[in-house]
Amino acid sequence: MRRKTTKYVSKDDALKKLQRYCAYQERCHKEVRQKLYDLNIYGDDLEDIIVDLITDDFLNEERFAKMYAGGKFRIKKWGRIRIKQELKLRRISAYCIKKAMAEIEEDDYIKTLCEVIEKRRGLVTEPNEFRLKGNLAKYAISRGFETSLVWDEIKKMKF
Repeated sequence: MRRKTTKYVSKDDALKKLQRYCAYQERCHKEVRQKLYDLNIYGDDLEDIIVDLITDDFLNEERFAKMYAGGKFRIKKWGRIRIKQELKLRRISAYCIKKAMAEIEEDDYIKTLCEVIEKRRGLVTEPNEFRLKGNLAKYAISRGFETSLVWDEIKKMKF
């Protein structure tokens, strides 16, 4: 059995690779750190590269959080709870999470919640109105929308 040989990557080469990696799309510190581990960069070299990326504005946690939250809200139609959970998993600071959440307009949020509920309503064939409402609520809540907000919107709907 052959052993996998690890190729040594110089600090300068790793920095260039990470600059391209960060320029391609916004990255969080955790992703960059993992990429450096994959390149077998550790210790002071790793920290120096991260500092260089931050200094040259390739890596910006607040910008990442705003882009991530906006994208997941607009494209995947996730609610605030789900977005916050995902940002916390990526070890984003509370300050940056708060800034990212502020980017989501309340009117757009309610409109998106209604779209999610309506789309699900078209897919579910449940004759019992009580069960239908429960199914719609459960689905919207699982997408990360707040329970009270979901039920407020379902109560406004005509069945």
